[in-house]
Amino acid sequence: MSESIAFNPEASKEEKYQDLLPQLKALLEGETDLIANLANVSAVLKTVFEFWWVGFYLIKQEELVLGPFQGPLACTRIALGQGVCGKVASNKSTIIVKDVSTFEGHIACSAASRSEIVVPLFSQENKLAGVLDVDSEHLAHFDHIDQHYLEKLSAILKKQDWDA
Repeated sequence: MSESIAFNPEASKEEKYQDLLPQLKALLEGETDLIANLANVSAVLKTVFEFWWVGFYLIKQEELVLGPFQGPLACTRIALGQGVCGKVASNKSTIIVKDVSTFEGHIACSAASRSEIVVPLFSQENKLAGVLDVDSEHLAHFDHIDQHYLEKLSAILKKQDWDA
C-alpha cells in the first residue's frame, strides 16, 4: 500500500478526480480498518481540493455521529432529517447546496461554510452507513462534476466493513 497520492495541482477539477479515484481505491483495498480509511480519504480530499471541511458522519443508533474529518471543529451529532446531512441520510440521495444561508434548517457548524455537498454512503447490503460531507468557504463551489466523482467514491467505499 502506498501512503502517498500523486496529483497535478494545475490539473482541472475533473482531471484531479480522475487521477485520484483509482489511487484511493488501491489505498482502501490495502487496509481493512474503516476509521483509518475514512481518515485517509478525508485528508486526501482536503489536501487535493483545498476544501474548507471534509468528513464523514456515520449512522449510529438512528442518528449521524461525527467520524473522521479534516477541517475546523464540527457538529458531533445530527438527527436524521435535520440539516443537509440529515436530509441526505433520510432521502438517501446527494444534495448540493450552492448557498447554505438559503437552505432551510441548515446546521451551521462553522460560519465560514458557504456551500456544501453531501453524498450518502451505503454498506455492501445497501443499508445507509453514513454520509460524506464536504463544505467550502466559497458560494456555489460544488457542481455536477463533484457529485459524479464523489458518488463514484461512495461506490468504492461501499466495499468497506461498515459494521467494524
